[in-house]
Amino acid sequence: MAPEPFLGATEHTPVTHHILSVLVENKAGVLARIAGLFSRRGFNIYSLAVAPAEETERFSRLTIVVDAESAPLEQIIGQLDKLINVVEISDLAPIEAVERELLLATVPVSEADRGELLRSVAHAGAAIIDFSESQVTVSLSGTPAAIDAFEKALAEQYPSPEIQRTGRVALPRLDRSR
Repeated sequence: MAPEPFLGATEHTPVTHHILSVLVENKAGVLARIAGLFSRRGFNIYSLAVAPAEETERFSRLTIVVDAESAPLEQIIGQLDKLINVVEISDLAPIEAVERELLLATVPVSEADRGELLRSVAHAGAAIIDFSESQVTVSLSGTPAAIDAFEKALAEQYPSPEIQRTGRVALPRLDRSR
């Protein structure tokens, strides 16, 4: 498979969001305290993804995407840093991060339209993961821009697809100078 094209922000496109990677102790109530902090301060969480960060499940990593214009980054980081269960906070600039998201969609499709759906799925690099006589469930993992484009195409072509997306996850880009 060919490498996926980069569809994120560049030095020529404005940054519209901050990506925070937050390592926290995996304890009850930590996520609620973080969400409460954002709520109290009036910061909007655009996307939130959480998963254990290691095999022992002692820590979890939160990837929080925040609207760049609704919240000053320094204030968000300062407030997060005050929480006792927060171990580490990394600000990942969109140009310096690899972002991915997952989309699952169940599409009502007639037998006559299945061929076109299969072409759309193949063109996007998606996969069919379930099907019945009248519906097909597809999965696509990719950049947020690729997911947006695929979701838009599905919504335009097929009536009432049921769509579920994960939040973004991100890691710093690798240093390729070595």
